[in-house]
Amino acid sequence: MNMAFSAPARFAGFLTVRPPAHARFRRQFTPFATLSTPPTTSSSSRETVDWVKATASFFEGDNRPIMLFDGVCNLCNGGVKFVRDNDSTRRIRYEALQSEAGKNLLRRSGRAPDDISSVVLVEKDRSYVKSEAVLKIMEYINLPFPQLAFFLQFVPLFIRDFAYDNVANNRYALFGRSDSCEI
Repeated sequence: MNMAFSAPARFAGFLTVRPPAHARFRRQFTPFATLSTPPTTSSSSRETVDWVKATASFFEGDNRPIMLFDGVCNLCNGGVKFVRDNDSTRRIRYEALQSEAGKNLLRRSGRAPDDISSVVLVEKDRSYVKSEAVLKIMEYINLPFPQLAFFLQFVPLFIRDFAYDNVANNRYALFGRSDSCEI
């Protein structure tokens, strides 16, 4: 940006030229989560794994979605128990993020296999994370939760995910953790 300013010599000491405010400050963002590329298979370093095909067996005989949760988080275990108690028709399956199946389903969802920062709902054709996963889970369980999910969808995603991230980032401090998965 070329900024030129000419003034009489008597004002030279008093006038300073500064770039506009938007050019002076540079905002740096820290990502909450990063996506990793799928690992390669052992047979060839150039051949990549298609995780949708690799995990298709999870949905062959059973089309119910799978809720992935942090198995050592007390809040997450309580959430799974709550969903299980309010899912009278057993429309949702459960899997810990730390399990081998959970890691493969995370890869299918485009997330790193060691990413335990969010609940994930994996359906046959797509996956949901963070607040979208919570709202989608609410649609599957008993009344009045589908109606509540309907109204909460009108809250902007960035606000819902901000609230979700604040709870998720502090879940161990607020609710504790267990040594193993309780479900």
